[in-house]
Order: sequence, then structure tokens, then C-alpha cells
Amino acid sequence: MTKPSLPELLHAAVSAVGGVERPGQVTMAEAVAQAIDDGSHLLVQAGTGTGKSLGYLVPALAHGDRVVVATATLALQRQLVERDLPRTVDALHPQLRRRPEFAMLKGRSNYLCLHRLHEGVPQEEEDGLFDPFEAAAPTSKLGQDLLRLRDWSDDTETGDRDDLTPGVSDRAWSQVSVTSRECLGASKCAYGAECFAEAARERAKLADVVVTNHALLAIDAIEGAPVLPQHEVLIVDEAHELVSRVTGVATGELTPGQVNRAVRRAAKLVDEKVADQLQTAAEGFERLMELALPGRLEEIPEDLGYALMALRDAARAVVSALGTTRDKSVQDEDAVRKQARASVETVHDVAERITQGSEYDVVWYERHDRFGASLRVAPLSVSGLLREKLFAERSVVLTSATLKLGGDFNGVGASLGLPPEGTVGTEDEDVPVWKGIDVGSPFDYPKQGILYVAKHLATPGREGSRGDMMDELAELVEAAGGRTLGLFSSMRAAQAAAEELRGRLDKPILLQGEDTLGELIKNFAADAETCLFGTLSLWQGVDVPGPNCQLVVMDRIPFPRPDDPLMSARQKAVEEAGGNGFMAVAATHAALLMAQGAGRLVRATGDRGVVAVLDPRLATARYGSYLRASLPDFWYTTDRNQVRRSLAAIDAAAKSTP
Repeated sequence: MTKPSLPELLHAAVSAVGGVERPGQVTMAEAVAQAIDDGSHLLVQAGTGTGKSLGYLVPALAHGDRVVVATATLALQRQLVERDLPRTVDALHPQLRRRPEFAMLKGRSNYLCLHRLHEGVPQEEEDGLFDPFEAAAPTSKLGQDLLRLRDWSDDTETGDRDDLTPGVSDRAWSQVSVTSRECLGASKCAYGAECFAEAARERAKLADVVVTNHALLAIDAIEGAPVLPQHEVLIVDEAHELVSRVTGVATGELTPGQVNRAVRRAAKLVDEKVADQLQTAAEGFERLMELALPGRLEEIPEDLGYALMALRDAARAVVSALGTTRDKSVQDEDAVRKQARASVETVHDVAERITQGSEYDVVWYERHDRFGASLRVAPLSVSGLLREKLFAERSVVLTSATLKLGGDFNGVGASLGLPPEGTVGTEDEDVPVWKGIDVGSPFDYPKQGILYVAKHLATPGREGSRGDMMDELAELVEAAGGRTLGLFSSMRAAQAAAEELRGRLDKPILLQGEDTLGELIKNFAADAETCLFGTLSLWQGVDVPGPNCQLVVMDRIPFPRPDDPLMSARQKAVEEAGGNGFMAVAATHAALLMAQGAGRLVRATGDRGVVAVLDPRLATARYGSYLRASLPDFWYTTDRNQVRRSLAAIDAAAKSTP
């Protein structure tokens, strides 16, 4: 039997999921197959509606090597495991004459821990000895969540938090889950044979396709101990998110609350002298944190340095003592010891990292209204880490609707540790070989959408009200008949706009934070007159095809805040190396968000509408052309009257359609 061709396989898969073949999808599948065959790397920009999941799954399944697919969002993980993969495997089975197995794998804390569920959380002194299931009144929200989790544990096959609907609070989940550091290990745990996390790992070891998330991919790369099974091909979907997810995993944090928790957990397991040393160090740290002012610490102040060294040394002494003492009077001693060790090791590791003072780290204080001050440390860049850990031993395909910024892939490539496209290695230096392709979109952007820049408005300042912007926003929403997704650069701006327009217009205006995100998006999609205003997660989390989202408004270009310690440190580092820090960091960040935000408008071939940017700099500043080149190829105008007429016409057409 002759080997089936890639177009034949793709056709079978697309038919099975009830889709429509797109030229871009065929181009993508061929490029992915080529990269896997060559052992090279590929960046693919595939616009909304291309069908990119099948564009990478079909060539990967056809090749036969083990594949890891890492995505950023839960929605896409679910879509792959529950819809795309089962149907694709069924469709390809007759032609491939094999049935590839697939599995989902996440970090340990995403799975219910049966030991925690049945034995309870190791208790800290101040809580007294109680079973959280008994102590949480059944009528309280926490009590109800815990009882529901106990019932669910008998029914669930996966123990995966995301399979529990409706979900429970983080507080409730923390009572029944453990981190990898807190886990006793399957061989020492009474419930090891039934462990959900271990079962997920075993399924992943046997699977041909493992679906995971960016965070677990980052842990696998950073921590050295492999979490993912050996694989020959890595596909990173929603790849525009990867750098921020890896940075998040590589960021350390110390707070007084966290340090005090470590003290309490360790106190009953080590002798008094060792416990007192950690207690004293914790008190010194807490006093300093009460005075901490938000901002970057380019050098560690002397008093903070001493406090961190005291914490580090005391934590090290406790970890050593934990290894040598046993106390049979402590109930469930192994679990208590493991949890204490995990807490103290985290304190030690972060204190040690900051006192060592790597030039590749950024350290800063943060203040939160509810949680107080925290000390944070993050890598200046993750590009070196990604280049070394991601691209060394496998073929990597990265795909997203937004990878090509300002007209090429080099900006995103550089953030991932890739040299400029086309760079050839030398005998001394082996560089990752990669290429970028843009397979386009099935949408006719110039005919379906308008990009309007309100050039007549005043340039937005750092603070203060923008009366002219509010007037413009109200007129645009009125002309559109509602149907507006408002994307704001800060929560304060979103709240101010919602308040103002609720007073001016007779249209329902939903505001992020006033309900769950899922509920808000559902209500927005259900009613044409409704508007939804919000900030960061709305820039990339809303998928509302059809006439109920016909105006997407951005209040200003979403540059990072000038006082963002990590972004400003990265910008400064680029400048010191002779580059353009503003373009490499701030403009790239803004371009990525704007491209994601503009992508909310056209989600289907029949969609029509306007993306309105209420920041004249997109039309007037030198970097404006770079940002516009990163957006879909909409028809561009600065004519406010033209836009109002267009919006009114789109609104009238939507109302006349049954």
C-alpha cells in the first residue's frame, strides 16, 4: 500500500471535524512536515480561521514520532483533547493503519491529591488540630466546596481540576492538592497506586501526542529534572504567550506571610535553637518589608542584604535539621515534614538567588493593597534559556495568529533566543536553523474591517481624565448601536469609561471584575446592544463571531508602564548593548497586544466592523507605522465622519438581518 499523501490526510481530517479546507492550512501543514523531516524549526503565523490545530496535528501524526503540544489556554487544551485529536485520529486511522494515542499532562498541583483529601492538610500550630472538612462549616462556601470535592473524588477518572464544573475557589483547591515539592512520592504514599497525577504521567509516557501547557514546558526546561516524556517534536501553540509564561515560572518571590508560614511548619520538627534562628530572621525580614517602597532595586540595600543572608542561613540550617530528626508524636509525620521542607527550601532558594546577585536577574519590591509587600526576582531575559533548552534536541514549531511584528518574525524570534532569520552557523557555533512563514487568513481584512485612528484627539498623558476621548468613545458606541468591546490599558481607565458611559448612554455596559470572565463574555455575546469593557485578559480572551461585536475600541497604545521594573530593566539592557530599547521591548510589547486586540473583531467570514484606536500616536508618531504593520490589513482611515457612517451602516445591516 502506498503511503498516503499529506493533502489526502489533511482532507480526511478536515472532513472529520466538519471544517473547510483553507489554502493557508495546506501551506502550513506542508511547512510543518518539512521542518519535522529536516529537524529544523518553524515559526508560523496563521490568522484566525485558518484551522491551525489540524495544520500541525496532521503532519505530526503522519510523521510518527512522539509529539508534545504546549498551549497557553485551557480552552485550546480542551479543544485538542476533546474534539480535534479524537476526530483526527479516527479519520487518519484507515490511511495510517495505526491509531496514535494521546494524553493530557499538567503540573502536579492541577490534580486532586488523595492523601490530602483523606488525611487532611498538615496543620499549623495556630490552626489547632482539626480536619478542614469538619471545621469548615458545611454551610460556608469553603465547606460546600470541600464536600463537593470529596464527592467528586469518587466519580472523577482524571482528578484534573479543570474537569470539575462548576469550579471551586483556589483556597478550597489548596486543601486537596500538593505541589511537586510537597508530594510524598508514589512509593512512600499510601495512595500512590491510585494517584491521579502519577496516572496522568503514565498515560503520557505511553502516548504518541502529549498535550500540555506552557507552564509545564517551562518547568521541564528550567528545573533540569524532566517532567515531560522524551519527544522528537515540540509544537508550541499560542506561541506569542510563551516568553511571559516562562518568565512567570522563572520568577521567585518572598513575602512575610510566606516566610512566617515556613517558620510555623518547621517549628515542631526541629530543635528550638534552629527554629528560633529562622523565627528571628523572619522577624527581621518582616520589619524591612513594612518600609518597602515599590520599584526596582538596582543594588541590594545593605540592610536587605543582611536580612536575606540571615534568612538563607537559617533556612539552610532548618533543612539540614529536618533531615536528621524524627518525631513520632507528630501525626502523619512524612507529609508534615515534606510540606515544611518545601516551604523552607523555597525561602532558602529565593533568598540565595537574590543575595548572589546575578547580573541576569532583576529584583524589585511590589506592594499590593490586600497582600502587602513582596520582594520579587525575575530573569532579565529568558531568550538564552529558551535557545539552550528548547531548540537543542528536537524540531520545534511555534504558531500563533500574531508572530510577525512590524512586518517580520525577527522581533519574536529574538525574544525566543533565535538569531535573525537566515543566519548560518559556523564550525565554532551551532545556531538553531529556522524560518518564518505567514500563511495568511481566510478573511478579507480590507473589505471586512476598518482601522480608525482618532488623530484629532489629544495625546494621552500618564494620568488624568481624557474628556475628548470619552466624547469620542460615546459617539462611536452610539453609532455602532452598542456591540462594543472596549480594551483599556488599565483597570482604572476601564472603570472610568464604564462609569461615564453608563451615565450618558442607554446601553448595558458590562465591566470586567463585576462577574466571572466567562459569564461576562456569554452575556456580551447574547445581546447586540451590550458593551463589554475591561483590560488585559480581554485583549486576547474574547471570541464573539457575528454582529454582537462590531466595534473594538482601544483607549491608548498599550505600552508597558514606565515604572514596570522588569520591562524597564529589559529596555535599559538593550540600550546598553547598542540596540533600540524602546522598539525592542516597549513597541514589541504594544504591537503584540494590539495585534491580539484587533484580532477580536473579525472571527468569521461574515463579520464586519471597526477597530478604533483613540490614541493619535498610532497615526503621528514614528513608531506608528511599525505598530500598524503588526495589525491585520484593515482599510485605514483617520476620518471620524466616515467611521460614524460606516458603523451606522453596519448596525442597520445587522438589525435588518433576521
